Amino acid sequence: MNLAIRNILVYPAVLLFLAVNLWLMTRDVYVLNLLPVALLLVVIAFLSLDRLLLIIVFFTPLSIPLKHLVGDIGVDLFLPTEPLLAGVMILFILKVIREKSADLHILLHPLAVVIYIYLFWMVVTSLTSTLPLVSVKHTLARMWFVTGYFFVAAHVFRDFRNIKKYLWAYILSLTIVIFYTLFKQYQYGLFNQQASHSTVHPFYNDHTAYGAALAFLIPVLAGFVSGRNGKKPHRIIPGMFLTIFLVALVFSYTRAAWVSLAAAVVVFLLIRFRVSLTSMVVVLLTGTAFLFMYRAEIKMKLEANKETSSTDFATHVRSITNITSDASNAERINRWKSAWRMFREKPVYGWGPGTYQFNYAGFQMKKERTYISTNFGDLGNAHSEYMGPLSESGFPGLLTVLALVGVSVFTGLRVMRQARDKPVSTLALTLLLGLVTYFTHGFLNNFLHTDKASALFWGFMSMLVALDIYHTRGISPETAQEGNNPDS
Repeated sequence: MNLAIRNILVYPAVLLFLAVNLWLMTRDVYVLNLLPVALLLVVIAFLSLDRLLLIIVFFTPLSIPLKHLVGDIGVDLFLPTEPLLAGVMILFILKVIREKSADLHILLHPLAVVIYIYLFWMVVTSLTSTLPLVSVKHTLARMWFVTGYFFVAAHVFRDFRNIKKYLWAYILSLTIVIFYTLFKQYQYGLFNQQASHSTVHPFYNDHTAYGAALAFLIPVLAGFVSGRNGKKPHRIIPGMFLTIFLVALVFSYTRAAWVSLAAAVVVFLLIRFRVSLTSMVVVLLTGTAFLFMYRAEIKMKLEANKETSSTDFATHVRSITNITSDASNAERINRWKSAWRMFREKPVYGWGPGTYQFNYAGFQMKKERTYISTNFGDLGNAHSEYMGPLSESGFPGLLTVLALVGVSVFTGLRVMRQARDKPVSTLALTLLLGLVTYFTHGFLNNFLHTDKASALFWGFMSMLVALDIYHTRGISPETAQEGNNPDS
């Protein structure tokens, strides 16, 4: 009887699906082809949330914006990752409520607590936003990024092997994008700097986001090369990927990514030579005082630099400090000054998450505008992970971002120093250096509203939390809390 019912229900449904799909395909509508994949992912989500997360991570560098498929319809999100992450967030919350399946060691970790405060203030400032619908959508997207890439991932990372799987899933997928991008650049000319801006489409909206992802992962690949107990066969493959990523970074022409990687090298040397925190603070304060005392002379020197972005790598590097005639640099200063004026008008609650690009036009000054300035909110945002929250969520919003930076750095350093196993210590170092690249890059650009950067930013923080709890302090996942597996 069961077999008969199955035949009556299933086969006609399959035939109907095929008929409707064929009819739609004759009209150049192919969206129904995604239905079997969607159903498969739903099944995987219920059976194995960790596998679904790794699938999402693999597709993150390959995801494309909805507007690329259907045009501008007023709503945009990355496919297939964002709908899947929204589903993962709902499933995770239901599991926590119904099955008490979350590990309290993760939920109560200092970094997790800072994230709660960070998200809470985003919710508050969404309620006071000048554009509530924009802010609510922006905050919801941030929540599903954090839930998937941080909280669900932290449970998955209780198994040390899953950390490597997560990293390699992103690395392999990004390598596909690298070859795609380099091939397109080759067609225009590898030394065509302007072509690098568009050859990353549709996977990345700009070469700077692509460069940020490359810089994020280069320290990790360098760690893989230096690890493996020094065995040469195990270092060849990571070495090949490291070479590919370095070449891609050079031809991305992303100055901010180059600077961020240089900052990571400096931090590595400070850690390597065990420079004390007190010495670092003294140097930082001395440097700040020097910059303040000689700010006028420094400004004159910077304004005298007329080098602009170029295909010549030396000139391209020198143009980093050109704040007058290099349009990209001058526009960033225009955006930052606009953000500061917005902050001064609404210093506590800001203008609302995600609203900078729609509000900053009226805060631009004519003398600071460049030929790429706009009044229509269609050419990017504050170009800073620090000035953006300052203008959108007020001073408390900036404090939550700085707290994320501080606590994650502290966690990384603690794991490095207290880890009992060398692989754990090395991995913590490379994860911390990867985060340093983005903390530095965040002064010049902001990408946490995208899945591309979020998978690495929140994912790396999640890895540090898992390393701290399970692989440094030695808390066993089996004894942490009964039923705490997200797949249980």
